[in-house]
Amino acid sequence: MTEQNARLGILLMIATTFVFAMQDGISRYLAGEYNVLMVVMIRYWFFAAFVIAIASRSRGGLARVARTDQPLLQIGRGALLAIEICVMVLGFTLLGLVESHAVFAVYPLLIAALSGPILGESVGWRRWAAIGVGFVGVLVILQPGLRVFEIEALVPLTSAFMFALYGLLTRYAARKDSAETSFFWTGTVGAVVMTAVGVWYWEPMTGGDWLWMAALCVTGATGHWLLIKTYSVAEASLVQPFAYFQLPFAAGLGMVVFGETLEWNVATGAAIVVSAGLFTLWRARVKAQGG
Repeated sequence: MTEQNARLGILLMIATTFVFAMQDGISRYLAGEYNVLMVVMIRYWFFAAFVIAIASRSRGGLARVARTDQPLLQIGRGALLAIEICVMVLGFTLLGLVESHAVFAVYPLLIAALSGPILGESVGWRRWAAIGVGFVGVLVILQPGLRVFEIEALVPLTSAFMFALYGLLTRYAARKDSAETSFFWTGTVGAVVMTAVGVWYWEPMTGGDWLWMAALCVTGATGHWLLIKTYSVAEASLVQPFAYFQLPFAAGLGMVVFGETLEWNVATGAAIVVSAGLFTLWRARVKAQGG
């Protein structure tokens, strides 16, 4: 991999996080006006159309991309992501973007902690120490015992756990299926699941909010397209640490647009969590290189 490709991959990952942060901001607004399930359902309709269009244009067409020897695993991970998105968007409406993303930033540490029992990977003492430090950061954010505990804070924490599990199942699926096959199942299964649930919560939307819904769908498709491009030009281990840019982007949007505040404990805890997560990603890369 050339230095130019590495630089391009990093820039693409930062652009991806910015687009996803904008998507989160739009989701926060729409979910505050309409039922979360309906908002996520419409978002998935566009997402499914997007993945089907990509699959149809690939070599071998839709049939090749959809073929899998592990359909139950693919259905499970697709459904899990759809539910996780609903939980996270609910967190936006309960806690706002700042605190939700600060808590959600723990998910790489959860992936590291769960990679042993789920994937059978070895987790050394350094990464276990980083995981412990990261959870201290979460406690700093939540401040249990120092103030009235916000039960709502468990919502983004649950979302982080679900997303970590989804990430591990995706890695497990990659042992037999290609990335484009998993991407296809993610979009189509999610659309089916959300339609089965969300259609019962349909609410009429204003013309202006349909424009915001269109923007939500476009940012979702654009973000996933950028992510695909990112991994096509650079190694995942190189660009993954830059995924943390979504935290300041989303926090900035929450403060500027929604009038949220950044409390000292949230800023301090988030810094601890991100530092621990970056160390974990670095150790994983060192180990992959035989270090």
